[in-house]
Amino acid sequence: MFGPKVRLDKDLHERLKRCAEAAGYSSVEEFIRHTLDKAAQAIEEADSEEEVKKRLQGLGYLD
Repeated sequence: MFGPKVRLDKDLHERLKRCAEAAGYSSVEEFIRHTLDKAAQAIEEADSEEEVKKRLQGLGYLD
């Protein structure tokens, strides 16, 4: 598959690889796509900016 590329540091990639394997994904790329899709969907479905903040906090992206 050719298209946009995202650079990840080695430690993060290894962490994501372990998570993908533990969750039964066929590849780390499949796991990352699925995870990003879920995060984007949560943001798109949010009713307000405050709801977006709450969801991002729940996902661990905000403190």
